[in-house]
Amino acid sequence: MTSPSNEDLAQGRAYTAPGITVYYDARRCLHVANCVRGLPDVFDPARRPWIQPANAGAHAVAAVVRTCPTGALHYALDGEEPEMPQEPTTITPSKDGPLMIAGHLVIQTPGGEKKDVRAALCRCGQSGNKPYCDGTHAKVGWRSEEG
Repeated sequence: MTSPSNEDLAQGRAYTAPGITVYYDARRCLHVANCVRGLPDVFDPARRPWIQPANAGAHAVAAVVRTCPTGALHYALDGEEPEMPQEPTTITPSKDGPLMIAGHLVIQTPGGEKKDVRAALCRCGQSGNKPYCDGTHAKVGWRSEEG
């Protein structure tokens, strides 16, 4: 079983409600907005705090967090096992953007080895948060070669 360590999750901000804690790492967010579309009462960028996990059931919040392709969002359900990685591991290049990977992940970073279940990895080489994508590809005009 691979899941982010407590140390990895501590790098982001924690939002706690009965039954669940949601972790958010802004450095990894590419604003795909699956969370906002999935549970707008919980994930609302116009509100402060923008994540309010008490506005839905813990399992519903966890289900939406699992749709975050970048790994910017993670969760821990009280008294339950950590998020299980998908099987098999997949790598999907996004047009003119990062590699989206999901599964049993062990990622080498400048800060050491990180275990994860979802990540968006830089393909342009310009990210300030390598190996993760930080959206710099759009600023520098990087384009992928696939159609």
